[in-house]
Amino acid sequence: MTETFYRTDADKLAVAAAEALKGQAEGGIPIGAALFDEEGRLLGSGHNQRVQGGNPALHGETAAFLAAGRQKSYRRTTMATTLSPCWYCSGLVRQFNIGRVIVGENENFFGGQDWLVENGTEVTTINDPELIRIMGEFIEANPELWNEDIGEE
Repeated sequence: MTETFYRTDADKLAVAAAEALKGQAEGGIPIGAALFDEEGRLLGSGHNQRVQGGNPALHGETAAFLAAGRQKSYRRTTMATTLSPCWYCSGLVRQFNIGRVIVGENENFFGGQDWLVENGTEVTTINDPELIRIMGEFIEANPELWNEDIGEE
């Protein structure tokens, strides 16, 4: 069996984007994430399952983190996420010292990016037009569900 290495940010983000589309197809919020080791091996991926699982803690980044399982250290890992991490997911990144975050888009939601950078996390923002469109259309069509997801009333 050959190991797959995801070398570029675009390759890593593509894994997260596939998860976002899977979540959307399941009737959920289209946010996906994936966690990679320093060599680009996929440790785990997942998508927001708050709707499907009825669990408010199952954000995309959380699902990817859980799928990755225990690691001795997360400092040299990279989290790719289709949307700027909310405060909850930004807290997860800081708590476990995930070293780098690739953000697919931050135009529909900015989250805790500045806070992550201020606290030593490397953040790279892509602002992929397709991810911006998908999330924007979802928010427009589902404002109450979106507000629930980000803790707004």
